[in-house]
Amino acid sequence: MSSFEGSQDYADGDLQGSKQLYLGIDFGTSGARYVLIDKQGTIRSEIKRTYPQPLVGNTLNWASSWRETLFSLLEDIPVGLCRYIASISIDGTSATTLIIDSNTGELLCRPFLYNESLPDALPIVTSIAPENHTVCSGSSTLCKLVSWWNSNNSNKGSAVLMHQSDWLLWLLHGKFGISDYNNALKVGYNPETDSYPSWLLAQPFFYLLPSVKAPGSPIGCIKEDIRLRFGFPKGCVVCTGTTDSIAAFLAARATQPGRAVTSLGSTLAIKLLSTSRIEDARFGVYSHRLDDKWLVGGASNTGGAVLRQIFTNGQLEVLSSQIDPLVPSPLDYYPLPATGERFPVADPNMMPRLHPRPESEVEYLHGILESIARIEAKGYKLLKELGATEVEEVFTAGGGAKNQVWIKIRERVLGLPVHRASQTEAAYGAALLALKGVGLQN
Repeated sequence: MSSFEGSQDYADGDLQGSKQLYLGIDFGTSGARYVLIDKQGTIRSEIKRTYPQPLVGNTLNWASSWRETLFSLLEDIPVGLCRYIASISIDGTSATTLIIDSNTGELLCRPFLYNESLPDALPIVTSIAPENHTVCSGSSTLCKLVSWWNSNNSNKGSAVLMHQSDWLLWLLHGKFGISDYNNALKVGYNPETDSYPSWLLAQPFFYLLPSVKAPGSPIGCIKEDIRLRFGFPKGCVVCTGTTDSIAAFLAARATQPGRAVTSLGSTLAIKLLSTSRIEDARFGVYSHRLDDKWLVGGASNTGGAVLRQIFTNGQLEVLSSQIDPLVPSPLDYYPLPATGERFPVADPNMMPRLHPRPESEVEYLHGILESIARIEAKGYKLLKELGATEVEEVFTAGGGAKNQVWIKIRERVLGLPVHRASQTEAAYGAALLALKGVGLQN
């Protein structure tokens, strides 16, 4: 999809004040989107692209797919608007990890995806990290780094670790080894002390770790070749990013403790604004820093990916319209797209449960939607039990926010007001970080 206002509001002239625009790009699990906003937060242009599927042999080359998508999105920006872009930020999937050769810029291995579990590294990580630390999960960034370190004997000296959004931003600014404290959480960074802990710095691979800034911090100007290729103005600043679920939270502008955002994309991610920091790897619970508060939550593998395995978008729309959301479904499922769960139970061996399947497709969809809502409710209940601020209101972001029947089912299951956020796209949150990066956000 695409929509944009023309460039007639932006007459030629210097890049100053109200003429500035701010670009946010979201790299999710199934595709990417840019949103271009002005100082007031009004969307001036947005376009979404699904990832192309380049193959190396029989293996999907994710890095090439992401790079191609990034540059395609930049080409999609109307020429009349591109020359007013003052800053750029990008969000990516949490714990998606790349190892790069800092001498050549080449990848030293394929990317480790957000939901990949590396159980071979878990015993080592649990032996060096504090008990129940966020990194003590097979899918943590640190497990991916340790797994790579132990399976490679060469090319280590010039290696650097990058998260997905770090790498995409690097393609624009060209400086190695810069991340943000949201992405760096799952490699072991301590956002309370703004530093890596001593137990992590004592490891032989410590030099791969990136330097860490607050999300939305200026890194530097966009590379000159990129600037000229796409028509960005001189002085266009590239800013640190964040994770996709944090960007979705920022987009919703849920600013008070007790407000929460559930992101219903390919997966289900919940974030609750809390005055207390909660960390417990037993349940896949972790906290991201958000200025002087904490975003407490986790991400389940349930979500839209399961629905797409069973139903088309057209079927989802038609069948949903026939569901009475006020009537509970008796079906009890645990919908997962494959083996393994992260939150509210961290169990890499959990099997999907999608049977028995009734004859009625309406009843089947009802059961799946309600079961996903129960997983969401279990997540918020767990956060309260662990000491987080109690949830009072839930905003919804992601593709699932468009399904009003599902929102009503979730409202009943959660026993809370549930709304669609006025801005539901993580790319909008990334654009707010770009705005913050040039010091114009209140």
